[in-house]
Amino acid sequence: MLAMRFRILSLSAGVLAAAAVPALHAQEHGRKWQPPPPTASVVVNVVRAFDGKPYENAGVVFHAVRNGKDDGNLEVKTDPDGNARIDVLEVGSHVLVQVIATGYATAATEFDLPADGKHLSIKLRRPQAQVSAFEDNDGKLSQTQPGTQERVIPKSPPSSTQPQ
Repeated sequence: MLAMRFRILSLSAGVLAAAAVPALHAQEHGRKWQPPPPTASVVVNVVRAFDGKPYENAGVVFHAVRNGKDDGNLEVKTDPDGNARIDVLEVGSHVLVQVIATGYATAATEFDLPADGKHLSIKLRRPQAQVSAFEDNDGKLSQTQPGTQERVIPKSPPSSTQPQ
């Protein structure tokens, strides 16, 4: 009986040793674990420029670039206090922040993210007239009023049927 127990123990020890060899081998030649990079917090406060009240549910888009590599985009909505918070961007990233809100012109700013984080305040303004450097037919600078777009009226195609 004692011999049988010894055989089972030696067999199980051999199986464990055989299983550990590939694991050690994979650890030597596999990819080594690296700690995640340090991140910092970014808080964007969105208010209306004409009255200073917070704007709820504005889309705040974060676009980060680190060492010339695009880290992607992330959109966060503002809370009732007009704040959008994010804490997953790497320290030292170059960040472009865009705020998109219905009825307001898109606002944007960019910065390099410091280790202690960043707090921004962005004021939303109503759309303004767009002035172009090109002149219209009257010799004036071309201007488009806010809220209007140029409308192109398609020409009607020539009639293929001719009266006979």
